[in-house]
Amino acid sequence: MGDPRLLEAAQPVRAFDTPELRTLVDDMLDTMKHLNGAGLAAPQIAVGLQVVIFGGFKSPRYPESDEIPFTVLINPKLEPLGGEMEEGWEGCLSVPGMRGLVPRFKRLRYVGFDAKGQPIDRTVSDFHARVVQHECDHLAGVLYPMRIRDLRNFGFADVLFPGQLDQDD
Repeated sequence: MGDPRLLEAAQPVRAFDTPELRTLVDDMLDTMKHLNGAGLAAPQIAVGLQVVIFGGFKSPRYPESDEIPFTVLINPKLEPLGGEMEEGWEGCLSVPGMRGLVPRFKRLRYVGFDAKGQPIDRTVSDFHARVVQHECDHLAGVLYPMRIRDLRNFGFADVLFPGQLDQDD
C-alpha cells in the first residue's frame, strides 16, 4: 500500500498465448502459492495489465471455504446478480498483516478470457464471488480498505485473530 501503481487502472491484454503472458501467469502463480493466497492480480507484482489468477488449491488461510478451480482471468467484466451483499474478512498481499470486513456482492457473473484467449463465462457465489471481486478491484486501482464501511472493522490480523495464520492474499 502506498505504491502509486496499485492505484492505477490496468490496461487490457491485447495478445494472448504469448511467451510473455505465460511467464507473467507462471510468476503470479508462484507468488500466490508461496504466500498461500487465494488470488493475485498483475498490478500486485508491478505489471499494469488486466490479468488475475485465483483458486487451484485449498488455502490454509481459508479452511472453511470451498475450493475454487484454478482460473486465469484476463480482461474481466463483472456483473452482480441481484443486490444481495455480504460482509466478509479480507486480507491482501498489498496490505500486509491487516484484515478488514468488506462488503461484496454475494452472487455475480464474470466473463473474460483465459491465457490462450478462450472465453470464460461463469456464474458464482459466496467465497468464489468474493475472491473474483477482490482481485478485479486491483485492476481498477482499488484496494480492499477503500471498501470497508466501518474502520473499527479494520486492523492487524494478529490482533483481530490471535493464533491464526497471518499471511495475506
